[in-house]
Amino acid sequence: MKFTKMHGNGNDFIVVDDRNGMFLGKEGELARELCNRNFGIGGDGILIVRNSDIAQTQMIIMNSDGSYASMCGNGIRCFAKYVWDEGIAKGDCIKIETGDGIKEAFIHVKDNEAKEVTINMGTPTFDPEQIPSKLDKEIVNEQIKVNGKEYNITTMFMGVPHTVLFGKLDEYDVEEGKVIEKHDIFPEGTNVNFCEVINDNKIRVKTWERGAGPTLACGTGCCASVIASNRLGFTGKNVEVEVPGGKLFVEIKENGVFMTGPAVVSFKGEYEV
Repeated sequence: MKFTKMHGNGNDFIVVDDRNGMFLGKEGELARELCNRNFGIGGDGILIVRNSDIAQTQMIIMNSDGSYASMCGNGIRCFAKYVWDEGIAKGDCIKIETGDGIKEAFIHVKDNEAKEVTINMGTPTFDPEQIPSKLDKEIVNEQIKVNGKEYNITTMFMGVPHTVLFGKLDEYDVEEGKVIEKHDIFPEGTNVNFCEVINDNKIRVKTWERGAGPTLACGTGCCASVIASNRLGFTGKNVEVEVPGGKLFVEIKENGVFMTGPAVVSFKGEYEV
């Protein structure tokens, strides 16, 4: 099996072209094997290229633990670069089918190579049924208690469930996200983003990713953090987000949340399956 190892700000993925359907129904097993950092290739998840009847191409995302993810911000940037570089999909704007609908990827080309990608991530929702949450109201600056510690959380669905907490990053251990992820009010779990506001157009974020653990960057988490910080009045609509693996730029517009960042090929190879 041929593969390409890629990353977006250190959030790393294994891309597999499965347009022939060889791994249909085996995606979870494949992800657990390939993402193992000791016995496999190593990665936060895998991105599977499939044919689409409604877009130029289809992206299937599986987390390192074998669970399915409907959307991933860093992943879709890598996916867009891959299909553009490989000639699977062409154009300045590529339409990609995901579990969270069709997403538009705007390719920034330099020296005939896709360097950065802007994704229209769509529109977030605070609807508790969509997250899903067991509460019958929006979770905006809501207080919860976990292991004797109180947290003020804001939660939304941004392609996947995301919970944002504000404060100084050195006040939090990202491992605290493990217990918040599985809080009773989230029947399907939640990603957890610890966010520090630097000024009205810059924040710092570190993320505990549902199904993967701590990551160097989380695109949907960065978008969720900007949305939460804007809603609470901490920042404007055009924000630089600093993550452990680099920087992303997020802009809130009327027709969606736009995220811009790098997509990088680490190496290519073959793996025996």
